Amino acid sequence: MIPIARPKLEGNVAVGDDRQLGFAEFGDPQGRAVFWLHGTPGARRQIPTEARVYAERRHIRLIGVDRPGIGSSTPFQYANVLAFADDLRTIADVLGIDQMAVIGLSGGGPYTLACAAAMPDRVVLAGVLGGVAPAVGPDAIGGGVMALGSMVAPLISFAGLPLRLAAAGVIQLFRPVAPAALQLYARLSPEADRQLLVRPEFSAMFLDDLLNGSRKQLSAPFADVIVFARDWGFRLDEVNVPVHWWHGDKDHIVPFEHGQHVVSRLPDATLYQLPGESHLAGLGRAEEILGNLMDLWDELDAR
Repeated sequence: MIPIARPKLEGNVAVGDDRQLGFAEFGDPQGRAVFWLHGTPGARRQIPTEARVYAERRHIRLIGVDRPGIGSSTPFQYANVLAFADDLRTIADVLGIDQMAVIGLSGGGPYTLACAAAMPDRVVLAGVLGGVAPAVGPDAIGGGVMALGSMVAPLISFAGLPLRLAAAGVIQLFRPVAPAALQLYARLSPEADRQLLVRPEFSAMFLDDLLNGSRKQLSAPFADVIVFARDWGFRLDEVNVPVHWWHGDKDHIVPFEHGQHVVSRLPDATLYQLPGESHLAGLGRAEEILGNLMDLWDELDAR
């Protein structure tokens, strides 16, 4: 595995009684703040090398945040997706951040929309990369990975602790053969994702994030599935900040139609169709995505 630069700053923020969330900062500490919310599974270092380098060059303060139950974050089950916004607000307060953009990959997408809905006074704009769509309620759409997620969510709620302990144990056993296992997964993935996963800098980023984040625990993905299967706690038409959404039209995990569905229900949203690309497409376009959002931020400031 090739070496990958460590974050400039890494630590924990207390977000409630006996709870904390981990974070990692990259880029320019004096720049505009962009929170990058990891996928499911994932952790705070799931940020492409290109994004880290671009953040430095474009004066962006790029911050990854662990969700509860991964890395150094305390395990916790949110009542709904919207509840995460209170924790991100606290992190922003502690880090001295007033205005921010939020970007979410896959399972980070629902939390990104929640933050935009809950903090329109602070979230200037949002970006979503192949985000999960609602599975219940008036905004719901069927199919995709959450068709299975909704079926297994009750089982996870009932047998959550044994599953979490078993998953963490498997990851530790997997550690010595992690690079080979990732390459095997790449060979089984769609062509577009495979091309991304075999790039040395991407495989290094994924392995660093997975192995570091799951070193002590691995309950965050299970908590995500449970909360995604519930009503999210807000409606898509309550997201009143600009949302830019990138989605591969060959996505094998979250169908492209899910992206179209969500974007059609957001008051101010733009969909970027990525022809022939799959679920990880957004990670391969980090510079384009950050540049797009920063240009839009400049336009909003100019108004």
